[in-house]
Amino acid sequence: MTGQETRLPEDDEPRSGPAPRRPTRQVQVGNVTIGSNAPIVVQSMTNTATSEVEATVRQVLALARAGSELVRLTVNDEAAARAVPEIRERLLRAGCTVPLVGDFHYNGHQLLREYPACAEALDKWRINPGNVGQGEKRDRRFAEIVELACRYDKPVRIGVNWGSLDPAVLARLMDENARRAQPWSAGAVMREALVTSALESAALAERYGLPADRIVLSAKVSSVQDLIAVYRALAQRCGYPLHLGLTEAGMGSKGIVASTAALAVLLQEGIGDTIRVSLTPAPGGDRTEEVVVAQQILQTMGLRAFTPMVTACPGCGRTTSSFFQELAESTQNYVRARMPEWRERYDGVEQLTLAVMGCVVNGPGESKHAHIGISLPGTGEAPAAPVFVDGQKVATLRGPDLAAQFHAMIEAYVARRFPPKLTQHDEEA
Repeated sequence: MTGQETRLPEDDEPRSGPAPRRPTRQVQVGNVTIGSNAPIVVQSMTNTATSEVEATVRQVLALARAGSELVRLTVNDEAAARAVPEIRERLLRAGCTVPLVGDFHYNGHQLLREYPACAEALDKWRINPGNVGQGEKRDRRFAEIVELACRYDKPVRIGVNWGSLDPAVLARLMDENARRAQPWSAGAVMREALVTSALESAALAERYGLPADRIVLSAKVSSVQDLIAVYRALAQRCGYPLHLGLTEAGMGSKGIVASTAALAVLLQEGIGDTIRVSLTPAPGGDRTEEVVVAQQILQTMGLRAFTPMVTACPGCGRTTSSFFQELAESTQNYVRARMPEWRERYDGVEQLTLAVMGCVVNGPGESKHAHIGISLPGTGEAPAAPVFVDGQKVATLRGPDLAAQFHAMIEAYVARRFPPKLTQHDEEA
């Protein structure tokens, strides 16, 4: 190393985590609180036809089991509106109380007016001011939705979208921009139109009687940099809770990377109260993937803990055996499968850390940092894998059932390390 070493002053400790959460009003959605110091909420949306009750119930149950804390349904026609109360009833019979959000476009005023059971069964409504209508018709329809929300005491997400932006707002801002001495770029005008539409619609809803603590805002785009700019502006100019997400993230790794890149920047700055990762599933793909990705974003950033995550090395020329990769996958699957029961039985089990490492270079060290870790030799010989518990080597596992042995040690560790949850009887006693 050459040159003078540069060190941070001792009193200039770098921040080791995200900025404090942006203070907002809090909005209650069923049994979930959104905003300020409440946990950042993971949301998802069904892609079944809502009128197909059985399929929709199955998907809501799957999303809720995966950890979605709000589930949005499309309510686009009379058949969907008629189905919503039955969907709610079947979910309750199955013991599922996840709040349901109705997604309304174009005809929401009509459906909410004509199907009161639908309006009542939903825990929150989402409306897009860009497609409620135009001119006086828009104002009348928007007012009707707000009046109904007040009647049924429902929170509303006002969600603007650059694919269906209110043309009147955009035209007005374009006219203003044309008169500027130094006009903004077209992209800047579009971003300002999104922010203005959201804020003006929220102000209008309040004038029509909707309390400020019943309003959530979103302003979705498909570009990472545009999303960051829009939400920074919204965060500076209002105190409403904000729902984050790219409107069309894309498929596979592209969608995951784009969503992570955008959401991580905003979450690091303390912006965002609910999130959705809008992945396009492969044909027949698992809709719950978007829930898992959202959870992993929050957990890897240290914002929430949902399920123990396995640290595993990427592999290199030393890891000539694929055994450690298979063990890492089976361990993550085992933990996910066990989490519903563990979560019911033990306090704090979400904080469990695990490591499955493939060779002796970093393996023992990483395993010692985890609550429980295993380090394989990384060569082609039969595995003889030391296991570390709370930093201490406690065993060396061998044999064809090595994975089962390791999983049994995890099970025993969970039962020993994490205290049992108190039952209602215990609390009353």
